Amino acid sequence: MRVLYVYCHPLEDSFHAAIRKEALAGLAEAGHDVDLLDLYAEGFDPVLTAQRRRDYHDPERNRLNNQAYVDRLMAANALVVQFPTWSFGPPAMLKGWFDRMFGPGIALDLSDAGHAKPMLSHIERISGIATYGRPRWQAIGMADPPRKIIKRYLPWFTGGKARVRYHALYHMNVATVAKRGRFLARVRREMSRF
Repeated sequence: MRVLYVYCHPLEDSFHAAIRKEALAGLAEAGHDVDLLDLYAEGFDPVLTAQRRRDYHDPERNRLNNQAYVDRLMAANALVVQFPTWSFGPPAMLKGWFDRMFGPGIALDLSDAGHAKPMLSHIERISGIATYGRPRWQAIGMADPPRKIIKRYLPWFTGGKARVRYHALYHMNVATVAKRGRFLARVRREMSRF
């Protein structure tokens, strides 16, 4: 499969960098072709500027404003999104990518505004890899928005056809070395089965 791997963490020496290394190794073991989109390293601009907002409902302009990233999304038939959870949500950088990429002319057809139609039917699989500083019960108490984005929101754009998995390490701030190691091993194993 051609996998678009969307990575969102600013630090090169973070635990997330270690997760990414294991995930990419697992995908390589499975023989997937991976396009690594490192939002911070590539300097992605998450801001929906005034002009981009004006162009948002014009499918051609919206697509043109995001063309480099659109091409990469359209070339993929699987999507992996890796990120830390900050303030019970994805980082602003990733939220901006969602805002820009999952709009008219790219991920949905709004030609009939009352009946939006998904446009990413070529995406067959979606996987989320996330960490949380807080325990799971606190994330559940906040309705766990990152989990819902990956498991409910993104699949809608595929027509609900994509197979979805979500891998989360909760309470990472107090996770032992052993617990972190088990999560790394789990991510690699899951990606090798992707």
